[in-house]
Amino acid sequence: MDDQPGPVTADDVLATVAASVAALRPGAGGDWSAAAGDLTWTCWETVEHLADDLFCYAAQLGADGFPGYLPFEAAPRYPGGEPNTIRSDPAAGPEALFTVLTATAALLAAMVRVTPPTVRAHHTFGPADPEASAAMGVLETLVHTYDVARGLGVGWAPDPAACARVLARLMPEVERTDDGWADLLWACGRIALPGRPRRERWGWDNTTRAER
Repeated sequence: MDDQPGPVTADDVLATVAASVAALRPGAGGDWSAAAGDLTWTCWETVEHLADDLFCYAAQLGADGFPGYLPFEAAPRYPGGEPNTIRSDPAAGPEALFTVLTATAALLAAMVRVTPPTVRAHHTFGPADPEASAAMGVLETLVHTYDVARGLGVGWAPDPAACARVLARLMPEVERTDDGWADLLWACGRIALPGRPRRERWGWDNTTRAER
């Protein structure tokens, strides 16, 4: 186990989303109206939510100092559904949804690369610098791909080193083992681990490494 993983980068955002799409593509002909794992959202809605996250993280980096979330209009597909700004026309099919997800990942990666490290983007879990914004995008992709993969009945085994880098940046307090993926799933309330019951509430901390 690497005790001091490197930073989370724009390349991590692109690589993780590319791996997500590759994992979900075999389920393209499946039931996208099925629940995504233990979530109340459908598989389709969850991928839209993920694309929405990546888009919003990119946009917030471009609004340094804005005191809150940018006022994008968002609406659910049905009463009680998740209100997303970014949505993909279901009639265009899963491949178009994957393209929307890939495009929002490219937006976030581009913003992470060009944004000065002094910039802070508003977020509930604290102001996010470019690395934290990349890490949030990777975390959301990792765990929501897990949710959707369960709903579609396909496999998902991401890079454990990327998981370890995300934990080091956003959740440094989490007890670490030699399995970064299992550690991240536990940290995000998806599974229980030996001696550690499943978390009912969880979050992360965007504080920079230097500020800790």
